[in-house]
Amino acid sequence: MNKKLKDFLFDKGYTKVKLKLTKTNHFELKASINGKKGRFILDTGASNSCVDFEFVDMFGLQVEDSNIKAAGAGAIDMLTQVSKKNTLKIGKWKSKKTSIILFDLTHVNTALISHNSKPIHGIIGADILKKTKAIIDYNKKYLYLNY
Repeated sequence: MNKKLKDFLFDKGYTKVKLKLTKTNHFELKASINGKKGRFILDTGASNSCVDFEFVDMFGLQVEDSNIKAAGAGAIDMLTQVSKKNTLKIGKWKSKKTSIILFDLTHVNTALISHNSKPIHGIIGADILKKTKAIIDYNKKYLYLNY
């Protein structure tokens, strides 16, 4: 029996989310935090999901200082904050206990804009991908998440 990937995954309790390939060759997806929609890059190399400091109020995040330093995309030792117990929704998948790291994503958005891509609100990282046993269909541009 030759089942399609999506049918196999649906039988296993997965849901799918459409990904958009940007001009910078990143996958972008829509997600909501605490009921507010945003644009996020899917980053398998990011250890944690994060939001730019600029959008703390937009997403209704309660923040506390963190002694973790962020690094990535050419920047190191960036100050961070953390927001715990947030509701994250990606497609039909939802978690009410998601921690979000906050840090300055100006360098990421500057790079995106310089390549004629839209700026993002944040990044969906490996923390969520591991939690959901995520599978990325690069060819069809879908992200599969398990409840």
